[in-house]
Amino acid sequence: MGVKLAETAGFCMGVKRAVDIVLDIACHKGGKTVYTYGPLIHNPQTVQLLKERGIVPLESIDQIEDGIIVIRAHGVSPLERERIREKGVEIVDATCPKVASVQAIIKKHAALGYTIIIVGDKEHPEVASLLGYSSGRGIVINDKKDVAPLQQHDKICVVAQTTQDSAAYKEIAREITRKFPGAMVFDTICNSTEMRQAEIKKMAATMDGIIIVGGKDSANTRRLAAISQDCGTRTVHIETAEELNGTDLSGFKNIGVSAGASTPNWITEGVIDYLTHNQRETVPWKLRGLYNLWIFLLRTDISSAIGAGFLSLASMFLQGLGVSVSNILIAALCVFAIHTINRLQERSFGRIQGSFREGSYLQHRGSYMTAAITSLVLASVLSFLEGPVTFILVGFISLSGVLYNATVWGKRLEDVPGSKNIFTALGWAVVTAVIPQVSVSLEITCSMVVAFLFVFVLVFSKSVLSDTIDIQSDRLIGRETIPVIMGEGRARILLKGVSILAGIMLIAAIPAGCVPSMSLGLALLVPVFYIWICMELCDRKVRFSRMELEGLLGINYMIAGLSACLWFIATKI
Repeated sequence: MGVKLAETAGFCMGVKRAVDIVLDIACHKGGKTVYTYGPLIHNPQTVQLLKERGIVPLESIDQIEDGIIVIRAHGVSPLERERIREKGVEIVDATCPKVASVQAIIKKHAALGYTIIIVGDKEHPEVASLLGYSSGRGIVINDKKDVAPLQQHDKICVVAQTTQDSAAYKEIAREITRKFPGAMVFDTICNSTEMRQAEIKKMAATMDGIIIVGGKDSANTRRLAAISQDCGTRTVHIETAEELNGTDLSGFKNIGVSAGASTPNWITEGVIDYLTHNQRETVPWKLRGLYNLWIFLLRTDISSAIGAGFLSLASMFLQGLGVSVSNILIAALCVFAIHTINRLQERSFGRIQGSFREGSYLQHRGSYMTAAITSLVLASVLSFLEGPVTFILVGFISLSGVLYNATVWGKRLEDVPGSKNIFTALGWAVVTAVIPQVSVSLEITCSMVVAFLFVFVLVFSKSVLSDTIDIQSDRLIGRETIPVIMGEGRARILLKGVSILAGIMLIAAIPAGCVPSMSLGLALLVPVFYIWICMELCDRKVRFSRMELEGLLGINYMIAGLSACLWFIATKI
């Protein structure tokens, strides 16, 4: 089964802008209550997360009390705006700029005596807001058969709801101009809507089936599903991946996935991961075992443990130390245990249902916690055998990792902005680079510093790139990662700068004698260069599922270990 995600799937500009405005307010609201007039967007999962952030949707202006009221992307009529103003509350306007431009067209032409014909869904909040600007001169129609009964008018202005079907609007507009030759027709359908609809038509023509993801009450999402069905392609409209359980997808060699303008990316990614996971039946049986193993390792964080083992091996070679299986196991066990415990303790645990790991962790929570505690015990035993300093260091790292998401004196370390990315990289660097050295000697060597910084850069880069993919969901749940704080563009610039410095460090360490040989230093430039490849992969994330991207990002740890191993083998031949 081939799975293709539409490039236009997900939040449109207006929805993203409205969500960003509300989240910025939520971070600086003080003690004020934040309201939205109606659900901010037509997606129940997002609205629920916003409620958990203290953002309350109201259905009536009479419900408004003291606080901040956000006008959603659909806009409101002038009468409603005036009623809100009379409440004396602070008003924040998150009306989509495209909707605002249509409002301006209607207001201008209504003042000039035009009759305004609005093509759209009469019950939709956007149409209600547009109608309010017509000064009582507005008419709403939704089909070309609605044109014939219209009475004659001297001046006609025609606009469309911004999420209307582009082809249907053109047909209705032609019908209007036949009856009213002097009618002024404005193309007010959003470019994003037109591109989304054009893409779904192309996909429907080439795919065996189409899955549309988004709220059942979202007009633009329902319209996408209707367009796909009109193309004669079997179409399924769902809100979340769970609705695919029991759906017969057999016989579909290629499935296209698109999403409405109000659908957050993590929900769409959950659908892609579901389909990707279930396509294993189409994998040749000789490779099916490897494919299932790969999925298992990614879902359970064992892949992270393996990656830590490879980085520990690379650090030993980089420091000129002998290979210690015990230290490799300590690194792998510590990383697995701390990652697992932190996932189970996160405040967001169970709230974002699109994560490819979430289902497994929710279903087997007890087993994961048991495995994590067992791993910590084994790591402690091995570190005790390595010596008291190693034991104390492992204990400190383990305790710090376990307490990261715990509440201590009323506060959580995870609430410190950017702490997740920095502390993850520091923890990995200690267990993979410092512990092998202190197991041999307490001397702080320049080789250990180089190894520490090398590991820090690789883990930091992978962590930031992963959070760049998750920036939308992280903002919604209030997790302040570096991409959330800095913005996606600046975070990428930071990674480019850090990776360049890491490359310069490795090269400079060669003549300084901090690397055993020039060939090893050059070999370890490969994983540094791979960071740039990962940035390119994330830029083209539409081609990969979230699970596939996570696997591709994590491969860099193995690349580092294998590069060091190949160097070692080459020097012995």
